[in-house]
Amino acid sequence: MKQLSLSVVMPVYNEKNTVAEMIARVLKVAAVSQLIVVDDGSTDGTADILKKFPADGRVKIIHHARNQGKGAALKSGFKEVTSDVVVIQDADTEYDPEEFDEMLIPIRKERADVVYGSRLTFAKPQRAYMFWHRVGNKVITLFAGILFNTTLTDIETCYKMFRADLLATLNIESRGFEVEPEITAKLLKKKLRIYEVPISYYGRSYEEGKKIYWWHAFGALWALLKYRFKA
Repeated sequence: MKQLSLSVVMPVYNEKNTVAEMIARVLKVAAVSQLIVVDDGSTDGTADILKKFPADGRVKIIHHARNQGKGAALKSGFKEVTSDVVVIQDADTEYDPEEFDEMLIPIRKERADVVYGSRLTFAKPQRAYMFWHRVGNKVITLFAGILFNTTLTDIETCYKMFRADLLATLNIESRGFEVEPEITAKLLKKKLRIYEVPISYYGRSYEEGKKIYWWHAFGALWALLKYRFKA
């Protein structure tokens, strides 16, 4: 299989309890050659933790002066990518970086341009989770399937991995969580080879820091419609 370097872009907002752990877990993955952490104007002490983080030549930390949203954080991080492949990693503990290696396989075999980590195949451990979140995800994914004629099962997954050369063609516009369907819509319109790999999902509750709410589904649906027909 082709050997490829991997950049990880990690948007962070008020994750003081988990960010250090997730950085350490990402850096344990041998394929990772670069980790770009974007602190999106955190106010809970996250920035102070990042400033004290031990030096590592693979890590680049960017600070936004104010909170701008996940899309803005990803846009800043994507500009710094230097590896062959890039993947998005949230700073909480819902996703496991050890699964990067499995996701990389279709790209290393030169069979895929894009690989999504799907939480909805039930092939790996899944926390028993909030019913309406599952319904919302299925509705968004069904809508994407209708608009783009795709069989993707989980377009809202954080784990989106793709060839880094595609970044120059994405031109991210969304500033908030609408960036997830925007990226998916733009990748699907390119008629790329997109694969899914089952991943584990250790979802957290609102008390544990979850930031996605039911009303974000409306923004996701609008983004899919917008980017389906936008030139």
